[in-house]
Amino acid sequence: MNNLIFKEETYAIIGAALEVYNVLKPGFLEAVYQEALELELSERGIPYISQPELTLRYKDHILNKHYFGDFLAYEKILVEIKAIDQLTSREQAQLLNQIKAANRKLGLLINFGHSHKLEWERMVY
Repeated sequence: MNNLIFKEETYAIIGAALEVYNVLKPGFLEAVYQEALELELSERGIPYISQPELTLRYKDHILNKHYFGDFLAYEKILVEIKAIDQLTSREQAQLLNQIKAANRKLGLLINFGHSHKLEWERMVY
């Protein structure tokens, strides 16, 4: 699979996140970045759903439990935000599970908590 799928959309989302990071800097709770990113996405005309409910399946069964992602942008890119010192394999696994549950191909993991720069990873499933 091409790692450059949805390249322009990815750049637009990262650009919005960079603006939030540059204005707020690290140190806030994730909920603050969530709200600020919602405003920035809206101002830039980026279509999104905030906290989409993701249906989980086990074999051919739909489970009663659901995930809630942070954003679904452009109806095709899952965006998971964090406000932690450093991203780890745990956050990567969480996003990959959400991508799979949402039946999507691409996710962005964005961390506002890194002290020197906005940290982000593009993950293809």
